[in-house]
Amino acid sequence: MRCPFCGNTDTQVKDSRPAEDHVAIRRRRSCPGCGGRFTTYERVQLRDLVVVKKNGRRENFDRDKLSRSIRIAMQKRPVEPERIEQMISGIVRRLESMGDTDIPSDKIGEIVMERLAAIDTVAYVRFASVYKNFQEADDFEEFVAELRPPADAATEN
Repeated sequence: MRCPFCGNTDTQVKDSRPAEDHVAIRRRRSCPGCGGRFTTYERVQLRDLVVVKKNGRRENFDRDKLSRSIRIAMQKRPVEPERIEQMISGIVRRLESMGDTDIPSDKIGEIVMERLAAIDTVAYVRFASVYKNFQEADDFEEFVAELRPPADAATEN
């Protein structure tokens, strides 16, 4: 593993432990060249996934890009970072187990929205606003109205 500080390729593992509910290994490393310390994570990758964009363009699946978009939606929400990481790992496992290496970007967005809806509705609306390309306040109003129970159901109690 290359040292991110000095580029030395001879780094040493100081500590290893399971992470993310045993789906990754967290390794603390040090560099004998500069004395720098850093952490790496190892995850099992079942297959190389390719994302098929709406315009037909194809690009390699990037877990970090998925993670960034989810973390932006979850910003300042009362959800533990470990729970967010578990959600991301679960989404990746689900994508890998779908059986096809070509995954439409729409499918990834739907899975993310499904998981966010179960965890935090504000993050769900934030993500949806980008995913569904909201242009006006009316778009938000219509989307949020779909989340609310019908007025009839609220008065029945």
